Amino acid sequence: MEQFLSIFFFLLASYSVIANDSIQTLGTWMSSNKKTPWYYLALFAAGGLILTVGFSWFAYDGDISYGRLEKIPFVKVEWYHGIAPVVLIFLTRKGIPVSTSFLILATFASTVVLESMLLKSIIGYALSAVTAYIFWILISKVLDEKASIRGRNKELWLKLQWVSTGFLWWSWLTHDVANISVFLPRQISFLQLILILVFFTAVIFFIFREGGGKIQNIVRTKTNTKYVRSATIIDFVYAVILFFFKEVNSIPMSTTWVFIGLLTGREMAITTLSKHRKMKKLFPIISNDFGKLVIGMTISVVIALGVNYLATHR
Repeated sequence: MEQFLSIFFFLLASYSVIANDSIQTLGTWMSSNKKTPWYYLALFAAGGLILTVGFSWFAYDGDISYGRLEKIPFVKVEWYHGIAPVVLIFLTRKGIPVSTSFLILATFASTVVLESMLLKSIIGYALSAVTAYIFWILISKVLDEKASIRGRNKELWLKLQWVSTGFLWWSWLTHDVANISVFLPRQISFLQLILILVFFTAVIFFIFREGGGKIQNIVRTKTNTKYVRSATIIDFVYAVILFFFKEVNSIPMSTTWVFIGLLTGREMAITTLSKHRKMKKLFPIISNDFGKLVIGMTISVVIALGVNYLATHR
């Protein structure tokens, strides 16, 4: 029964985490490549996932989480551990960008680890917002994101976008695969790896066929994210920030908070530079996204406390 629950909840978490968080890494890319057949995009994403997860399994002695679960040992999976992925599926279908790191990992992590995750995520939000603000202020002096791209420049930017998306997809996977594999033993067999990769690939193709779902609206509502240069720059900056935090330590963090912080800083910079866009119009955009983060965080904490209570009083 224990093994069945472990596998079943792992499958639920796989879909819910990838569906909710893939918007951070693939959303701008999908938005600016609407004319490209969805299955080409899905094939690219699936290939990157297979290479990234496969390398972790090889380099970390059967561990597909890139060592992110060093401080969260494997525990016997009980029925109440499945509450988090079920709630996450519901929130994803409603378009709420909840932090999967807190919602899923908080039900397994100790208080000390949870506090470290929270601190790292808050720093990530602030750093990404400030970085994005400064970066877009500077880049506006040499680049007009709305200007049309022609000839070789257009071809170059399209290639750069695919490169930046691949880099970002890899950076994100090195963080968030831990949110899925927490339900599994820290070392898995080669056969288990193959089965996992097959399921991951199926999830990726389903998400792309759905066009990202309702949560894709977070990207659609942001300024110019449908343009290839904007999408490329957003992805590259986000990837560099995630890579930085990956190298800092192995403590998991919320990539969702980093992503929302990035979009917030960028929108603030665009508003600062605009002669026609007032700050009061920016507030609803920022407050809406941040409000969803707070809702997601509140739900995560309530579920974590409930699961910990059940674990100690069963």
